[in-house]
Amino acid sequence: MNIPSFFWLVPIASVVALSMAWYFFRSMMTADEGTPRMREIAGHVRRGAMAYLKQQYKVVAIVFVVLAIIFAFMAYGLHAQNVWVPFAFLTGGFFSGLAGFFGMKTATYASARTANAARKSLDGGLRIAFRSGAVMGLTVVGLGLLDIALWFLVLNRFDHGGLISITTTMLTFGMGASTQALFARVGGGIYTKAADVGADIVGKVEADIPEDDPRNPATIADNVGDNVGDVAGMGADLYESYCGSILSTAALGATAFAMVPDMQLKAVVAPMLIAAVGVFLSIIGIYLVRTKEGATMKDLLHSLALGTNVSALLIAVATFGILYLLKIENWLGLSFSVIMGLAAGVIIGQATEYYTSHSYKPTQKISEAGLTGSATVIIKGIGTGMISTCIPVITIGVAIMLSYLCANGFNSEMSAEALSKGLYGIGIAAVGMLSTLGITLATDAYGPIADNAGGNAEMSELGEEVRHRTDALDALGNTTAATGKGFAIGSAALTALALLASYIEEVKIAMERAGMTLTNLKGEIIDASQATIPDFMNFFQVNLMNPRVLVGAFIGAMAAFLFCGLTMEAVGRAAQKMVEEVRRQFREIAGILEGKATPDYGRCVEISTRAAQHEMIFPSLLAIAIPIVVGMVLGVAGVLGLLVGGLAGGFTLAVFMANAGGAWDNAKKMVEEGNFGGKGSFAHKATIVGDTVGDPFKDTSGPSLNILIKLMSMVSIVMAGLTIAFS
Repeated sequence: MNIPSFFWLVPIASVVALSMAWYFFRSMMTADEGTPRMREIAGHVRRGAMAYLKQQYKVVAIVFVVLAIIFAFMAYGLHAQNVWVPFAFLTGGFFSGLAGFFGMKTATYASARTANAARKSLDGGLRIAFRSGAVMGLTVVGLGLLDIALWFLVLNRFDHGGLISITTTMLTFGMGASTQALFARVGGGIYTKAADVGADIVGKVEADIPEDDPRNPATIADNVGDNVGDVAGMGADLYESYCGSILSTAALGATAFAMVPDMQLKAVVAPMLIAAVGVFLSIIGIYLVRTKEGATMKDLLHSLALGTNVSALLIAVATFGILYLLKIENWLGLSFSVIMGLAAGVIIGQATEYYTSHSYKPTQKISEAGLTGSATVIIKGIGTGMISTCIPVITIGVAIMLSYLCANGFNSEMSAEALSKGLYGIGIAAVGMLSTLGITLATDAYGPIADNAGGNAEMSELGEEVRHRTDALDALGNTTAATGKGFAIGSAALTALALLASYIEEVKIAMERAGMTLTNLKGEIIDASQATIPDFMNFFQVNLMNPRVLVGAFIGAMAAFLFCGLTMEAVGRAAQKMVEEVRRQFREIAGILEGKATPDYGRCVEISTRAAQHEMIFPSLLAIAIPIVVGMVLGVAGVLGLLVGGLAGGFTLAVFMANAGGAWDNAKKMVEEGNFGGKGSFAHKATIVGDTVGDPFKDTSGPSLNILIKLMSMVSIVMAGLTIAFS
């Protein structure tokens, strides 16, 4: 198959993205890091973050080697997989980890420089923090497109099974990315929240000292945690979301247009091109972000919204041009499918902002609840989080229906052709939602950089005015982080639905390898390659009356809660050790609270590191094991039920946890700004308790769920051959 000339825009875009990321990194490094004390603190955080990441990658490498050996045995021994699967799996994990590493390296150098810039102006601090966050965004999309382009070229050269075989094999590197991302999110989330909860409970509540006070032994571990959890973990997370949406849509395009080879190739490349153009438009949006001195929270939010919304508007217009020039069938309808994805992303972002920013009533009411104690803060936060699920769920539901209908020309019949093209529309809607990830991820990665800048300012005793500016940047970061999580969760829902169809195609390929046939709707015995989706669903009895489907759905919903329970308990156990250590140091090291003695920061960093490495393994491996066991016991019907149940339960639970956690955090920030008694008041201590409960909600369990949803789908696809063997 000849590579079309327009495909080369994809690797070109990846090079441009990586070049701009390097440019922003070098520009940040030329800024002054501040006073000797600021440099010293930044050095502690940098060394702690790198030491943790090195240790985590050692553990994850062992898991990857074991899984690669298993895949190699399935491919070369059992002939149940494509021979390229083990290699694709490893590269997916490698690039995912690399994206997190580059993002964290940038963040640990940017925090002190952001604090130093804030000594002069709010705009200076915002610009350094945001453009440093852009390094993460552009690195993720650059590496993602590079990995996709390389594998497409390699498989096109050596895999002669056609585009369906090529695209389903490429999904395997999505599993590698998802596996690495889950370890990074869970491990980093446990690390950061153990340190954060320990620092808050003992320091702010019991000892009544400010946040990020250098007298608190857990302060350095807390700042390290912001980087390993909210930067490295998030980078790996969004890398797999980005690649997963493109790859699943490409696989759907190969199936939907299988009977028209020329159109099939265009349908496969279309999502790659939309993402490539999104790179250039994200860069334009990044340059639009700036603010003025004395800006309010709404001003800061408007500044970031300007960049993201302009990029989204431009990609919406560009999509029409891309699909028109490709002359892809029903290009106008598919363009509107992309608009549906973009619109859904904007609506979810705005809804998240409303429920988590203290500029609006829901979070203000949580702050007010602090006047009556921590119990009412927790109750109000849980209620707000639950209510906040309505808009995202309805939005995704509407986006799914409209993108489906737009893509198949509003054909309400569930014919095989209409179904395939409609599912392709849903996939391309997910690509649209993530097409400007370069800037949307920048707004997310900005948050932990601003948070660390505030910590550096406090520990360096830079003064009230500087701390006020960094607090404003930090509060903005809490909202943008919550918005980013909602965005990632929404895209995960669309991508996971597209992956369901990809799973069916992989099962068909596995049946072909095994020499199996099936009976179609007409009662005829046909080869698996000739089966349509309705034929497939009928043959495996995938309907709500099949108890295997229902049991699978229950297990999928349960898996989301089980995973969250395990990760929440892991944070609780690690936080207990941290609390005990901080109390011990306050009790045994004389002069800490008077500022006459230096705490043992290293001991707290060590506790978080060990806890994260130990606690992350079981929940992460469980996410891989559940689809395999369900496939072997309940078969294909059970797996499809599992994926549907996991998607519905996991998506709703993830939105609830992310929004509740974000609202609790900003409710505390609102009190700290002088409302309801201000710092040190009864309401302040009550909202601190709420924030500590919300920490694992929003930074460990909640954001990990969108990876769980897709990882279960990816594992099911890769293990389809094993499922067929036991069916």
